[in-house]
Amino acid sequence: MQKLKKLPSDLLIMLTWTILTLVFVLNPVLSDTFVRTVVGIPIVLFIPGYVLIAALFPKKDDLDALERIALSLGFSIAVAPLLGFLLNFTFGIWLLPLLITLCIYNIALIIIAAYRREKVREEERFSVPLYRIFSAINNETNVPRIERTINGILIFVIVLSIGMLYYEITTPTIGERFTEFYILDPAGEAYSYPANLKYDSPNEILVGVVNHEYAPVNYTIQVALEGEVLTDTWFRLDHNATWKKNITYVPDKIGTGMNLEFWLFKEDNFTSPYRELHLWVNVKS
Repeated sequence: MQKLKKLPSDLLIMLTWTILTLVFVLNPVLSDTFVRTVVGIPIVLFIPGYVLIAALFPKKDDLDALERIALSLGFSIAVAPLLGFLLNFTFGIWLLPLLITLCIYNIALIIIAAYRREKVREEERFSVPLYRIFSAINNETNVPRIERTINGILIFVIVLSIGMLYYEITTPTIGERFTEFYILDPAGEAYSYPANLKYDSPNEILVGVVNHEYAPVNYTIQVALEGEVLTDTWFRLDHNATWKKNITYVPDKIGTGMNLEFWLFKEDNFTSPYRELHLWVNVKS
């Protein structure tokens, strides 16, 4: 059995692409460019499945080309979420750890695939005949016009599909813009709200805000008793971020069935509350 003198061309391309992705992911200057997304798409959608299939089926007769491509896409779609699920128990599901983990996975499978091919007789090994592809491109002028037209249309469709995929991945889907606003009792539950308060004594209530506005927002929360503000709190919140804290207020009136209001204002617009909640309380001396 003749040993492989070098890494097979298809695995070499996968290794080169993986290392290139690592460079663009780990380099702070390159990581902010659109090229990182371009090189990262195959790392997620094709290469994980391809190297897995290469490791499982080292012989050329195991699968035909169409089956390898279909299984590569299918397994890639399965591998990326699985690795993300495993990462959720360690680093959390973040783009950077996921891409690095995928690159490490790809390199490991490339080594395994190369080793398994080495154990197969050379005439039985799977390989990608790149020289035939280049030769076909060079001889394209000899192909009838109708075939060249069809090939051109297929290439255009492939490029268009990749462009649309890139657009979908890089362009966030903007849904309804809104802000969650809620109050809880001091124990963090949605019941046992304070109904009987003591005049001129501090009380606490847990207030929560969740930003779904697709942009950072400046919020102000005011607590008012019978329309008169007792306290206000200002904070800035990023998109999809949550703010939850106990707010202290001191009742300054005595009475029964009084309206304790919680007003949420956005971007310093105090014309009217953006969101509002209220409780009916009794204040005694």
